[in-house]
Amino acid sequence: MKYDILLIGGNGFVGRVIAAQLQAAGYSVLIPTSHVVAGRELRLLPKVHLEDADVHDFDELQNLCGRIQLRGAVINLVGVLHDKEAQPYGKVFKAAHVDLPKNIITAMQLHGLKRYLHMSALGANSQGPSMYQRSKGDGELAVKASSLDWTIFRPSVIFGAQDQFINLFSKLTKLFPALPLANYQAQFQPVSVDDVASAFVGALTMPQTIHQVYDLVGPTVYSMKEIMELAARKVHTKCVIIPVPAFVGYLQALAFEFLPGPTLMSRDNIASMQVPNVLPVNAVDALPDVFKISRRSLEGMR
Repeated sequence: MKYDILLIGGNGFVGRVIAAQLQAAGYSVLIPTSHVVAGRELRLLPKVHLEDADVHDFDELQNLCGRIQLRGAVINLVGVLHDKEAQPYGKVFKAAHVDLPKNIITAMQLHGLKRYLHMSALGANSQGPSMYQRSKGDGELAVKASSLDWTIFRPSVIFGAQDQFINLFSKLTKLFPALPLANYQAQFQPVSVDDVASAFVGALTMPQTIHQVYDLVGPTVYSMKEIMELAARKVHTKCVIIPVPAFVGYLQALAFEFLPGPTLMSRDNIASMQVPNVLPVNAVDALPDVFKISRRSLEGMR
């Protein structure tokens, strides 16, 4: 069977919303995943098919591309947040943010596919202060150098009902009556997952978005402290935020890296915060006109 869309990384928080919007728009969607069991809600979507596959295996990747309609598209949402310290970045970032896009490009070219939508990140920069930013920047360069009909999206922090950002802070404010917070002045411009999904799906029928890069941001800039306070209000808790020096945050992140379980914060995350994660000064924000998205605010999150 041939599908309209290959949605790589579609089993994640953002991917599930994009998959639902794609189906609502009439597309058939193929989602490769190594966690088929975790995609229960996606299996309820009749035009969405989950398949056990390793996209980092090139043979499997090109086989997946071979099952997409020639006028279809490939969407790549893959992103990781943590890696071990290295220069310019570690093996995990390289595999996910640089090697995978390059392999997708080659696999698409082998099967004559042209339309490619790429998830990058606001602040992506090959010369950026963090490994994450540098690897995302190099991934963008690979996409731009290709002969594909590409569109790159660069979101700020993405929020939504199932996000791992606001919900994590909400849980922490439930557990602790007071929280020390380094980098409390770091700036973000959070964007709704629904708006991000709308931009991706809308671009598929908008040839004017080909060879364009779009920063995806919400209507409001927040400091880290303001986001923490909002997260506390969301779950009706009272938590005192205690600003602490940056070096304390660095030590906290170092400790988190060695704790068992998922990493909550890393030194590389701290490095990323050196650059405000907001729409660049003097940038032309054309998103409302181009994609007709609603620009949902963080305060309206449910």
